[in-house]
Amino acid sequence: MLIGAHVSTAGGLVNAHARGAEIGADAIQVFNQSPRMWRPTRWKNDDIAAFRELMDGGPIRSIVIHAVYLVNCASKDPEIREKSLASLVHSLRMGDAIGAAGVVLHPGSTVGEPQDEALARVGDALRFALEESESCPLLLEDTAGAGNTLGRSFEELAELVELAGGDQRLGLCLDSCHLLASGFDLRTADGLAQVIDSCLSLVGEDRLRCLHVNDSQTPLGSGRDRHAPLGDGELGARGCAAFLSEPRFEG
Repeated sequence: MLIGAHVSTAGGLVNAHARGAEIGADAIQVFNQSPRMWRPTRWKNDDIAAFRELMDGGPIRSIVIHAVYLVNCASKDPEIREKSLASLVHSLRMGDAIGAAGVVLHPGSTVGEPQDEALARVGDALRFALEESESCPLLLEDTAGAGNTLGRSFEELAELVELAGGDQRLGLCLDSCHLLASGFDLRTADGLAQVIDSCLSLVGEDRLRCLHVNDSQTPLGSGRDRHAPLGDGELGARGCAAFLSEPRFEG
């Protein structure tokens, strides 16, 4: 298992690499643009080249990009959908350029319509984004279950993979806080094992590619996305230790 953290790209990718190395990380996650703005950041070619040289044999062995929070592939609004698709494609192309292990994406949310229609729109968007990029994986992150968010269950995540065509570039990013908030009891090693059994059975053993390890301020099944420092929340030291010790996360 590679252990890392989200780091700032202020000053460029080389600075992001330095921030990761400074804390002893094996891996880093970055935003490829401001997470709450549509305006894309285009890293310069010389910055990308210098970053890739640092990654070749350096202490940081993997990087993932987190898509911006504004992206909502389930939206019916034409403007939001157009901007979401453009932003997601841009993230994947930047992932191609820097050799990222994936782009992490929140599947989206919808209001006042049948869920199958919203899921179908997300599937179409994922398929389009993959077609418009080369090889960077696209990793769907499970959600905490708040409101009308999609991706709160393994069944939904599996359906999204299928609706997007089942491409091998599609994978999962599991967030421990989101899992607990959406009703998965992973506070013990046995409970976690059952959760992961279900995940791998429904979505596929080769789809789990990334983990977000967070404790939760809110209790099991709360449906609220409120992260807490490891060991200081509802997962507690025991649950966090179980998550970090799960044998199937070692690959």
